[in-house]
Amino acid sequence: MARTSQDALAGDTAAALSPGHRLGPTLPERVAVFRALQLGDMLCAVPALRALRAALPRARITLIGLPWAGAFASRFARDVDDFLAFPGGSGLPERSATAPETEAFYARARAARFDLAIQLHGDGERSNAIVEEMGARRLAGFFRPGGRAPEPERFLRYPDDLSEVRRLLALMSFLGIPERGRELDFPILPGEWRDGAALRAAYGLRPGEYACVHAGARAPARRWAPERFAAVADLIAASGLRIVLTGTEQERELTGAVARAMHTGCVNLAGRTPLGVLAALLTGARLLVCNDTGISHIAEALRVPSVVVYTGSSPQRWAPADDARHRAVYVPVGCRPCEYRECPIGHPCANGVGLMDVWREAQALLGPDPSTVRTVSRTMTG
Repeated sequence: MARTSQDALAGDTAAALSPGHRLGPTLPERVAVFRALQLGDMLCAVPALRALRAALPRARITLIGLPWAGAFASRFARDVDDFLAFPGGSGLPERSATAPETEAFYARARAARFDLAIQLHGDGERSNAIVEEMGARRLAGFFRPGGRAPEPERFLRYPDDLSEVRRLLALMSFLGIPERGRELDFPILPGEWRDGAALRAAYGLRPGEYACVHAGARAPARRWAPERFAAVADLIAASGLRIVLTGTEQERELTGAVARAMHTGCVNLAGRTPLGVLAALLTGARLLVCNDTGISHIAEALRVPSVVVYTGSSPQRWAPADDARHRAVYVPVGCRPCEYRECPIGHPCANGVGLMDVWREAQALLGPDPSTVRTVSRTMTG
């Protein structure tokens, strides 16, 4: 992965570590970061990766993640130098792998001869053993009481009471790596800006005059009902904004159900916006209404106001810190966080969130006159 001139300058500076840091008598030159998760999870790790880069500007940092995350590593090349695909593992719900795939991965990891491997993949119950097998000289990460901490001086007791961003930064701080801001980020490439502008022009979408509605999420248990998204979209449209439905190629049917349930017109772009183009499109939106999924974290990174419906996931863990710009809507349920792909008990977490619960928060963000609300804090140019 190519380094920018800014990265090269950073490489000429001394490591910015706290006194008494826990990285060992010699600073690591080859660092692996293990986080084999999905988009939203990866975006929540950006502040930790930013801090790690600032603390070890001369180190070569390799992100180890699911195969899709190679594109994520390229987008965040200022913080990550290399990428190593993790094929999956037994006991991890994200992806399974065959024995030959697993053996090949560990061979590549050991051949990299990492000086330090950092486990940023949860409480360590399953992931610490994976990181141990990589053969790094030193290890760091999280553990739970009663669980295994491979090197106790560099393993932090998993802090359940923190948001995901603050939890990962807590590990950095524990290791002696100072914070460099808690805000998320999402770089948009020049070609993505151009494609986003072309898409807006093709549909006559003027920045500040439309709202995005994203009804999808990877697991059905994490989705609010499409007819309720449609009803909210109709209310937003009645306020004078055009409605843009977004989603992945796999979510075309779901997004189509929202469009069919609406009483007003909409622009359905499901399957037509690669991730970076979706982000560019989102910067022109006055508002995003969505489930707790990757696009909610992109909205946070781009400072686009959002109303996020939390069903099976924990708002305390995943909701943005800025609760003035981003509104979390949920009802208390005893079964949260949910580990099921589909709810076996009637989906009370989703059904308990009513239309007016979401519309009230949307109204608060739009204000009495949507044209008076400033939504984006960055210039919309590439």
